[in-house]
Amino acid sequence: MSDIAALDKSVSPVDKFREYLVTKGQRLTREREIIVDEVFSDHEHFDTDQLVARLSGRSDKRSVSRATVYRALSAMNDAGLLRKVARPNGREVWEHDYGYPQHDHMVCSQCGELFEFHNEEISSLIEKIASAQGFLKTSHRLEVYGTCAPCRRPKKRRNHKLDMI
Repeated sequence: MSDIAALDKSVSPVDKFREYLVTKGQRLTREREIIVDEVFSDHEHFDTDQLVARLSGRSDKRSVSRATVYRALSAMNDAGLLRKVARPNGREVWEHDYGYPQHDHMVCSQCGELFEFHNEEISSLIEKIASAQGFLKTSHRLEVYGTCAPCRRPKKRRNHKLDMI
């Protein structure tokens, strides 16, 4: 799914989340730390149900409730660690925001596959447009919808007996 390489982070995602929680008068519980560790164990897009399944399938049997997962993901979003990406089927998926460079997405409207890309020309153009408008850009998100190459391939027909006459 992702060809975007992670950046070197001077502060780990767990420590960054801990810092954020302190500003909210909260603490990093064992369950929240388990969630952050699992989320940042790889850079795949995931939905909440997939994360819950991954956590419940862990061999160490450290349990985390579904409600805790939902609350932790929301807090991680607020902390700038994660962000949501919409899919054409209405299902939203999460992706890492912390530790990864600015990138955009192409989303297949048929299969829902998500392709990440970075294009310096697009970023530069957005900067120029923002500057011309006197707009202070803090971030941008671009999602291009269309049809991927595999979905555009013609469907293979099975030989029907009537076609062989």
